[in-house]
Amino acid sequence: MKKFAAYLLLGALSQSVWALDAADQQRLNGIQQSWAHIQYELPEEQRTAAFEKLATQAAAFTQERQSVAEAWIWSGIVTSSWAGAQGGLGALGKVKDAKQYLEKALTLDPKALQGSAYTSLGALYDRVPGWPIGFGDSDKAEQLLKVALQMNPNGIDSLYFWGDHLYRQKRYAEARAALQKALSAAPRPGRETADAGRRKEIETLLVDVNKKLG
Repeated sequence: MKKFAAYLLLGALSQSVWALDAADQQRLNGIQQSWAHIQYELPEEQRTAAFEKLATQAAAFTQERQSVAEAWIWSGIVTSSWAGAQGGLGALGKVKDAKQYLEKALTLDPKALQGSAYTSLGALYDRVPGWPIGFGDSDKAEQLLKVALQMNPNGIDSLYFWGDHLYRQKRYAEARAALQKALSAAPRPGRETADAGRRKEIETLLVDVNKKLG
């Protein structure tokens, strides 16, 4: 349970984000950068408290800008990451909240952040336990991740989560191809910490994939 949200992804910025005013853009950038710092640079034992604080900031953003899909996406990402840092069945409530935030983003603008709501929601369906404990569903995850990949076929996150899904489905050759492509994704300006952390995750998963392939 603890690891399912540790992988939750950051979506690459799309043109839709530029619809935000300068203050909103700055706020969004701050949440993204704080997420990457907590996820990839803080010691594990410090992450729960740090994500809780960031979740409060993200929630304030959504309440003040309720029509902004990007704010809901990041509220979902931060909340699910908070749940992952906390771990255990007690985190399921936060996971369900994150699901609602991502679904809200899809109703506002499914193309926001190059389909990042699909990516993040697909990751949740892939990692959360299934019924009767949670809402996990690998078939639903595949549907969502395929849509995300159509919207962002060369993105580091969409490719990583697709590769991870394929690995979970024991489709190892396909997983290796997706992950190798993810490593060649273009860097995202201002997202250096997130990119570096994601690349390490991809490389780690590739080791496991290659072991399966012999």
